[in-house]
Amino acid sequence: MAKYKKKRARELQHDKFRDTAGKIFDRLGDRLEGKGKAILYGLVGVVVAALLVGVFVNWRNRKADEAQRALGRAIEIASSPLAGDPLGADPKAQKFASEQERAQKAIEEFQKVAAKYGDPYRTEARYFIATSMLAVDRTKAIAELAEVAKSSVPEVATLAKFALAQAKEAEGGLDEAAALYAELAKQQVPVVTADTANLRLAGVYEKQGKKKEATDLLFNIVDAGRQVKDKDGASVPLSSAAREATEQLQKLDPDRYAKLTPEAPGGLPF
Repeated sequence: MAKYKKKRARELQHDKFRDTAGKIFDRLGDRLEGKGKAILYGLVGVVVAALLVGVFVNWRNRKADEAQRALGRAIEIASSPLAGDPLGADPKAQKFASEQERAQKAIEEFQKVAAKYGDPYRTEARYFIATSMLAVDRTKAIAELAEVAKSSVPEVATLAKFALAQAKEAEGGLDEAAALYAELAKQQVPVVTADTANLRLAGVYEKQGKKKEATDLLFNIVDAGRQVKDKDGASVPLSSAAREATEQLQKLDPDRYAKLTPEAPGGLPF
């Protein structure tokens, strides 16, 4: 009964609005009689179109907020501490007995997002499902990462390809990993910079015994980073990838490291 009342109230409210609007348009029609009812109909069309656009935009924004909250809850679960984590972890945070238990729960939440919302949230959820699945079923996870890497959402596709390359590297598929890192290094997507991809590629080359190729990559990352200037011509701090490349180059080939362009004071990290 209560539901019916609410429904009926909405119907009555709608009828009242329709009647009022009808009267207004009738009065306008009388005034414009013989002078251009086409103008009136045109105005009505514009008003209706504007209302429809406003309703759609409002609905889309609400759905986006809802999707972001749902995705955030799933990510929170995926990053929750395990029962044996240090005491520094938030005591109120949900804890899981094992990485597999946490991954399974996160997967369930991400699946809800993927089933309910469109892109980019669906593709983001699929990416997180695949990365969580690495702790449960690596074969299935790798297959899913390969699919997400082909998606039309650039940033998520890039992240999926990077995660796929890391998974291949961890399993000893160095040739496949090297090919993926090389592809990423050529892309212009900030979420995985060329320096980051080349740094990982250098690590693969080192594992493959290709010391010269690894050294060349590391040298180029660091040397290019040290030559970057800001708008005033001052050196800028090295990126985290460039700093890590500096350390690796010094360990791998001290002689080549000594040939680097000297780092200006402005290039030192804060």
